Amino acid sequence: MRKLTLLIILVATAAVALPQQMPRASGPQSDAQKAFEKMKTLAGTWEGTVMGIPITFTIRAASSGTAILHEGNTEKGVPNHEITMFYVDGDRLLATHYCDAGNRSNMEGKMSADGNSVEFNFLDVAGSTKGGLLKRMMFTMIDANKHVVEFTFIMPNGKPVELHGEFQRTK
Repeated sequence: MRKLTLLIILVATAAVALPQQMPRASGPQSDAQKAFEKMKTLAGTWEGTVMGIPITFTIRAASSGTAILHEGNTEKGVPNHEITMFYVDGDRLLATHYCDAGNRSNMEGKMSADGNSVEFNFLDVAGSTKGGLLKRMMFTMIDANKHVVEFTFIMPNGKPVELHGEFQRTK
């Protein structure tokens, strides 16, 4: 019974505290929030290729709009349901990329001066890097139905490989 009472108190405390921690709509947006809102414009389904490999990306707001889920799939091969989560933490736009290589790269994003690109650069990695790791991503919005993604992937031997993909909105 004592454990149940403690659990109820913890849940009630969290219910009171959580609404106070949610981002507020009033006041000017931070640069991180502006970049996050730009990334939200990519919500939908996209098809394109990287290194001749057809890839479908699905992008959607998650967690009551406080995160963006970016899922990459191919019919065969890599990426086989890789995901990246984008979110604002204080005055920073962050991304965690859950890689098929078996690790999680953490990156920080900044919007370009012209407002058309958001570039994410490496902060750190969790997990083994024996299969390589994603070190950089840049999204450039061409128009409402087209965007370009540039990636820098570090191979297991340490050599960087620059990848480029153009994607068209299908939904």
